[in-house]
Amino acid sequence: MEELLELRTLLMGGNISDALLLVEEMTEMSKDDKINKISSYAKIVILHLIKRAAEKRTTRSWDLSIKNAVNEIQKTNRRRKAGGQYIADSELFETFSEIYDLALDWAATEAFGGHYESAELGAMVDREAIINQAIALVSGGNG
Repeated sequence: MEELLELRTLLMGGNISDALLLVEEMTEMSKDDKINKISSYAKIVILHLIKRAAEKRTTRSWDLSIKNAVNEIQKTNRRRKAGGQYIADSELFETFSEIYDLALDWAATEAFGGHYESAELGAMVDREAIINQAIALVSGGNG
């Protein structure tokens, strides 16, 4: 809210160049917020896809968690008025890649009753295939 008041002051004072810089900064802050929210849901998607792949099974609970997280990612990433997305597929790949290890750590505590360490569980699954599957789900494919 403080930024909006500052923007108003800059515009009313005719300081367009500083106003544009502030708008750019606010846009970046908004995008960072969206990336953080998407990352949180991406972790859930990857976590359950890892468990699915490692245990070679799924549950209704996992499927529902994946579906809900995918829906939230799509909703967060959708530009309502301008159309399109805030984060391109290439950036989504980067986001999923960045949170993969954290999701793997969480999956290791849940899959097989927590019997395997992260590295052991990671060796049972194909990292790239899981990330690509997550992106396909977010892009509208099926899981």
